[in-house]
Amino acid sequence: MEKVTAKPVMRKRRGLASAILGLTVGLLLGFLILNHRISTPSVVNRLNFSIPISLEQRNDVFGDREERVNTSSSNLVFVGVMSAQKYLESRAKAVYETWGKEVPGKIAFFASEFSTVPENCPDLPLVPLPRVDDSYPPQKKSFLMLQYMWNNFGEKFEWFLRADDDVYVRTDRLEKLLRSVDSRRAMYIGQAGRGNSEEFGLLSLEYDENFCMGGPGVIISRETLRRIVPHIKNCLKNLYTTHEDVELGRCVKKYAGIPCTWSYEMQSILYHNSSGDQAFTGKLKRKEVHRAITLHPVKSPPHMYRVHNYMRGLKIQDLEHRRILLHRDIHSMSSSLGIEIDNIKNYTLAKGVALFPQKSNSVDYPGDTKVLGVPPGLRSFKPHSSDEVIPWDFLSRSAYSLGDSNPRRRIHSHVKEGLEDITREVMASINSCSRQRGRIVEERTALYGYRRVDFFGADTILDLLLVYRKYRGRKVTLPVRRHVYLHQHFTGLEIREVIDGTEVEPNETKSSSNSLQDIFPGFLSLSFTSKAIADPIQRKIIHFILPLSGRYEIFERFLKNYEEVCISSGERTKLLVVLFPHKREDSFNRTINLINRLKYRQPSAEINVIRNLGNFSRATALDMGVSTLENEDLMFFVDVDIVFTRSALIRIRLNTVLNLRIYFPIVFSQYDPKIVYGNEKEREKFIINDESGYWRQFGFGIATLYKVDYRRVGGFDLSIQGWGKEDVDFFEKSVKSDLEVFRAPDRNLIHVYHGVDCDSELSDVQFSMCKGTKADTYAGTEQLANLIYQNPEYLRFAKMRRFRNTKPGG
Repeated sequence: MEKVTAKPVMRKRRGLASAILGLTVGLLLGFLILNHRISTPSVVNRLNFSIPISLEQRNDVFGDREERVNTSSSNLVFVGVMSAQKYLESRAKAVYETWGKEVPGKIAFFASEFSTVPENCPDLPLVPLPRVDDSYPPQKKSFLMLQYMWNNFGEKFEWFLRADDDVYVRTDRLEKLLRSVDSRRAMYIGQAGRGNSEEFGLLSLEYDENFCMGGPGVIISRETLRRIVPHIKNCLKNLYTTHEDVELGRCVKKYAGIPCTWSYEMQSILYHNSSGDQAFTGKLKRKEVHRAITLHPVKSPPHMYRVHNYMRGLKIQDLEHRRILLHRDIHSMSSSLGIEIDNIKNYTLAKGVALFPQKSNSVDYPGDTKVLGVPPGLRSFKPHSSDEVIPWDFLSRSAYSLGDSNPRRRIHSHVKEGLEDITREVMASINSCSRQRGRIVEERTALYGYRRVDFFGADTILDLLLVYRKYRGRKVTLPVRRHVYLHQHFTGLEIREVIDGTEVEPNETKSSSNSLQDIFPGFLSLSFTSKAIADPIQRKIIHFILPLSGRYEIFERFLKNYEEVCISSGERTKLLVVLFPHKREDSFNRTINLINRLKYRQPSAEINVIRNLGNFSRATALDMGVSTLENEDLMFFVDVDIVFTRSALIRIRLNTVLNLRIYFPIVFSQYDPKIVYGNEKEREKFIINDESGYWRQFGFGIATLYKVDYRRVGGFDLSIQGWGKEDVDFFEKSVKSDLEVFRAPDRNLIHVYHGVDCDSELSDVQFSMCKGTKADTYAGTEQLANLIYQNPEYLRFAKMRRFRNTKPGG
């Protein structure tokens, strides 16, 4: 009991004495700190809130995020970006909002003493350095930045990166590099230099000294920073040049005892482009960009965002490839375990643990293993008949294709770009272990190749001429040829809903399905519901503008098609007929009566007629129709020979965007049914194949656009009279304008065959175009060849005529 009663007494006395002692010590420390604050200038912390912080203090300037700083996933590297007040709202903001958000550690921006956080980026982590201005050269800024980094974060991060505000860093590759190097050693990593040709020998560097070029970035380990920070004042007092990176290298060599990494590989890893302000403003799909960790300089903030988006695209491609590999593993294992691949999406690994937690109608569903998991190979698609065999295109200096209207042609730009991508990736794969093997393989040229596209993806075979260089041991340089067999798998259908050029978030009712039928009602079929009227795409009114002169029977067919597709089904359309008299056909009044009868039968139909008693000119007719509309009206330039379905109207509304895009659909043009079928019963069928017609790739008369964009392009050339040429001229104006031009085949727009009568009064250019169109629409090449084979007298007649025309004096 004595011991029990003694303890409270002892505790009470000890507490009173401790309180008196703590109060005394606190007052003394407060007095000392107050005097210290008065005598020592402080730095204002501009990261998230404003409190004075001295360079000698070792507080975390990121406030309450100390716990996250010390976690293993985010304490790898501290990035210090040197900037200036005038660049904080532009370059620094671009860096912070792009790769700065993805640093495996922390990032801070260092500027002059009186710099402030820009209004357009209030959360920018800014550290104004005391007694530092933004003058050039920035030696003092650079050294005091390193001192700040060590004093405040020296024990929290393994690596420290000194960067400029015009460098782009691929943080994922930086992390991979740094985790492969021992951070406990003194390391000074960068692109080594000794000055350019004009400066060589003038930088006071010894024979074994160099420096890491500051532009592409300098990586310093914790041990190196520990060695040099106590001597920073001495380094600042003994500057030999105006180059900040040279002086940093001299300081590291003197006090850390190490030079910058002598590695040729650093020129490509930490890449500096010598093009100045034009660097990385052009094509980014280059091997220098793909293999680099840092890119310097990116002077313009918009180009910084552009580079970042491109790198994110490369990361998406990599993730898609990994997804394909996982599906292939699942496909292979299901085969080994005897599991039906059709049931794999519902397979459970254990009770309550599904292989695919997301259902197939979820936006997070990883894809169909039956399609994506097919093993790579050139025989993934197995044809069941000769008609299903997919021919190969032969590629050399030109492209040779059986499926093209021009069998021998230049290689299209998208194919050429794809071949460049393939070659670059193949060479990167070949050289992935080049350092260990002491050799490198360089590409010389692609001699020839084969290419095809099937249901699963694109298959490519290339014959490459390479140069093999061995630089370890006995040096060897040899030319070699290798065949590359590549299968590029399709990754599935990605759908984005866009209205007038702006992407919209899917509604909750639509998020449960990825089908085209749910997103675009009626896109794949002709069945529409009343809900389509609420769709902003369906609400767009299409103004048909039809130039017409004569051709009464053809116009009857057009009106019948228009009534069935547009009027009877309640489509939001209006028809404007610009009517001219015909030289030989007296149908002007009959045409007007035909329209009036339709309007009487269909009171809701909005059909108007503009009468012009002059000579027919398609350009003039369309321009007259345009003049009656409002600026934001959607126009459809159509010919009387066209038949269409409601699916064509859907595509017109989707592919034509106000102030952005003009749509020139590629229509299917019929051959002469007498040649194709011979049988009268088959002539009215609109069959689309190589025998029945061809895609009118060089016809630009059918177009959809808004009136304001018509004026923006410059409209038609009204001096063109008669048939043809006005559409080619307008298409060329559209291509040269600042608007997008979109072309795509539309199987729901068919140009019905009719005989072509070329007027001899046309200009030479128009007459030649008319004769060419007449020949094109007669029949296909194969049919014409068969016609000649079946009738040898045609060939004899042609030979005789040619002989007479070329005979001297004939």
